[in-house]
Amino acid sequence: MNNIFKITLIAGLILYLPLQSMAWGMLGHRVVAEVAESYLSSKARKQIKMIMGDESITMSSNWMDFIKSNSSFNYTGSWHYVNLPAGLTYEQAKAALAKDTSANAYNKILFVSAELKKKTVSKELKQFYIRVLVHMVGDLHQPLHCGRVEDKGGNDVDVKWFNHPDNLHSIWDSNLPEYQQLSYSEYTRFINHPNPTQLKEWQHDDLTTWVFESYQISEKLYKEAETNTSYGYKYNYEWVDTMNNQLLKGGIRLASLLNGIFAHN
Repeated sequence: MNNIFKITLIAGLILYLPLQSMAWGMLGHRVVAEVAESYLSSKARKQIKMIMGDESITMSSNWMDFIKSNSSFNYTGSWHYVNLPAGLTYEQAKAALAKDTSANAYNKILFVSAELKKKTVSKELKQFYIRVLVHMVGDLHQPLHCGRVEDKGGNDVDVKWFNHPDNLHSIWDSNLPEYQQLSYSEYTRFINHPNPTQLKEWQHDDLTTWVFESYQISEKLYKEAETNTSYGYKYNYEWVDTMNNQLLKGGIRLASLLNGIFAHN
């Protein structure tokens, strides 16, 4: 019985560990998508239903992480993030994004959005595009997905979470969201209360603004990590509102993007 227990435990850990490296974790991505569900236009909702069937965008939101186990999708690895050097102004960041032609999240969101508007694209390919688009929008609202190339977006920045060794990227992917102890539906109900000004502004922000906002937050996170690497109650208190804002913005902006894509389909 002891051997059976050990084998079961090891198998469970193998299945569990990859989830810890997912952007926003499963929870964060589902919150972003669930928020978006509430702002979809009737036209976008109908078109998405025709393409995805019973698969909601909330259930699609983690697909792009799940396929990491399939080597045939290795080409999508760089679609999860944008790398920017430290100390950029908005105009400098905008120029850097325009100059960078790599397969990053910024460029792929533009590409996929354009492809979804085409009537000649097959239903199967549109399913793929919706799944990756939902995920990439969520990714760009996780600040460390707009971080620095030299430390892999904070993955090489060692910190502690309640005295357990971890890294800065993982704190924002999983530890901080999961510390709130809410299901994705509970979390969505808790944060989904933008005021009219916020709603209007976030629905009209462009993609460069999304990236630069996350980038600005990442700069602050990097700066704090230079002097403080032991995180716990205080870190949650200081950053939870920022995190919740990013999750909410991500959902509202995702809905706006999808509404625009399917407005004329």
